Formats: sequence, structure tokens, C-alpha cells
Amino acid sequence: MYTVQKLATLAGVSARTLRYYDSIGLLTPQKNDSGYRVYGSAEIDRLQLILFYRELGFGLHDIAKLLDEPGFDETEALIGQREQLMRERSRLDLLITNVEKTISTKQGESRMADHEKFEGFKKQLVEGNEAAYGKEIREKYGDAEVDRSNAKMLGMGQEQYEAFKRLEQEILKKLEHALKEGEPAGTAGQEIADLHRQWLGFTWGSYEPKAHAGLAEMYVADERFAAYYEKAGEGAAKYLRDAIIAYTDQQDE
Repeated sequence: MYTVQKLATLAGVSARTLRYYDSIGLLTPQKNDSGYRVYGSAEIDRLQLILFYRELGFGLHDIAKLLDEPGFDETEALIGQREQLMRERSRLDLLITNVEKTISTKQGESRMADHEKFEGFKKQLVEGNEAAYGKEIREKYGDAEVDRSNAKMLGMGQEQYEAFKRLEQEILKKLEHALKEGEPAGTAGQEIADLHRQWLGFTWGSYEPKAHAGLAEMYVADERFAAYYEKAGEGAAKYLRDAIIAYTDQQDE
């Protein structure tokens, strides 16, 4: 059994962190005969999982939801974490290689083709999307379609990739301003929906209004998608969804 202070030292976290986890019901200690809070093997194993998921970028709310889900399998969770860590290692190895090539080029020891300068970033984006949303996207659109989209992303040239990223930021910026207008079917909302269609064109093989509308619904239904667009302001994901639905309705007419 470990006291709060001893477990904090063992795990490399602060006692305040453990008390906070207790206060939100994420990691609840036992009470010994003297009434002191102590942590046994079950709590230690749970803390290990919590810290793993934190390192992988999960929020505390999502971690609690995951660990307390009926039928949660600790071994399967660890296998999943290992897979994510392997992807992260692959991503870092690619970026390190990219940096080393760049240094070598700057020092005049070798030459780096333009497309090589962006390979790491594109692969990072594809692998990040796969890790975060791959399961849901593949279930909705199928493996073949997702694989085609990933291949199109990885095959982008320098100018294409830069245009793709610029358009992504433009959508977020315009969303921020359009929220004040509050009318998704209005001019500003429809401009954003059309920009979003253009953005999808960088990775989609062909455009289908129904598929566009379905993706928009996911932006609201899945909190991870919603969180990305909420960077533009509260209600941004719903605004974008409504704008796209209005836009695709017109395309189907």
C-alpha cells in the first residue's frame, strides 16, 4: 500500500495531481484501518493506464470514460497503447530523418528534393488522422476509399500541400467571423461550405454531396472532430455542419 506522497514519488507526479484525480473520481484511493487514503495494486495499475493515455494526448474526461466503460479490457488497452506509441515512434523517426537531411543540405553535404521536405509532415498528418479517427472513418467510408485518400495526401507536391494547409486555416478563420453572423445558410456560411468542398478535393477522389453531408454530421456527433472546429469559437462545429447541409441540399437539387 502507498500513501499519497509515496505514490506521487513513485509515479513522478505531484500529490496535488493525485488528490485532483480523486476529487473527479478518476483515481479513488482506499481507506486503511486508520482512515488514511492509500493506494493498492489495482489503483497503481489504473494510474499507469491514466498516465499512458495522458502521454497519448487523451483528456481526463475521455480517460475516465474509457477506463470505466463496461467490459474494459486492460490487456487490450495496453496493446492499443503500444500500437499508438509505435506509430508515434515511426512519426518521430521520419521527422528526425527529415531534419538530418535538411542539416546535411544546409551544410552542402547533400541535396534535398523539394518533395522530400514535406514527406514527414504529410505522413505525420495521415498517421495522426488514422490514430485519432481511422476506425470511425473506415467504418463510414470503407477501407478502399480511405486508402485512396491517404495515398492522394502522400502524393501531394510542395505547392499542393501548402495550398491544402492554407485553405484549412482560411476555413477556420472565416468560421470565426461567420459565427457572429449566425446564419449558416447565409452568404458567409455558404462560402465556408464551398471552401470546405474545395479542401476535401485535395484528398477525395470525387465529390459526393451525400458524403460531404455525412462527414459534416460527424463533426458534431464526434467530440474529437467538434473540438478541432471549436477552436474557431463555441458552436463552430454545429455552424459548419448546418452550413454544409444547406450547401449539399442545393447541390442535390
